[in-house]
Amino acid sequence: MKPNEIKEAIEKLVERGKHTLLLIGNIDSSAMDRFISEYTVWYSEALPVIRAFLPDRLAELESLYASSASVDPSMYSIQDYLTRARSLITPSNSTWFKQASEAASAKFLTQISMLDSVRSRLDSILADIKGVLQADLFDSELDAARDLLKNGHLRASGVVAGVVLEGHIRKVCLGHGLQIGKNPTISTLNDLLKDNGIIDLPQWRRIQHLGDLRNLCGHKRDREPTDEDVGELLDGVDKVIKTIF
Repeated sequence: MKPNEIKEAIEKLVERGKHTLLLIGNIDSSAMDRFISEYTVWYSEALPVIRAFLPDRLAELESLYASSASVDPSMYSIQDYLTRARSLITPSNSTWFKQASEAASAKFLTQISMLDSVRSRLDSILADIKGVLQADLFDSELDAARDLLKNGHLRASGVVAGVVLEGHIRKVCLGHGLQIGKNPTISTLNDLLKDNGIIDLPQWRRIQHLGDLRNLCGHKRDREPTDEDVGELLDGVDKVIKTIF
């Protein structure tokens, strides 16, 4: 699904949640049955959304639903309400039923708000996920470069590290909305980051030096790259992709 399609699906799920929320506190048995049915379906659909896009709040979503084992209706979870509220629908228990309904309503509203926060933050969440995946990809490419170095393929190792460096600083430029010209080099991308205040002068100098080491590996020069040159390049690129965003 495309981001806009995901947003639309989440928005519909949020609206369904708000509609289902209105059924809480209704003493009519048919309304209670509708709430149980609609909430169960809603929760089963909301759970994977939070798991995928907001995993750090998954435990909270589940705790709002799970039985509290409390006998105090004001502390009821949503599951408590689903399983016990029907027994409270009597004139003598009206206060207890109201407390249970308010407790479940507050917890359900929190769940809906969590889901709505995914919709409003989806672009940044997807960007974060993409960034993590990209970092993992760069790590694997650097591992490949280290294997090449270990086996004596110095130039090939340096070229691979250069590709990782260029790919990362290109991504940083795009992430900050900078306009990139056609076929930019490490040097031009580095200048773009410095000129727009994204990196400071020491960082710029460090990347320039890494670019020089990459060029030493990629082009015939007065001397051959050494193990130390390529090792420095690999370590430097590894630091850049983990510290400059």
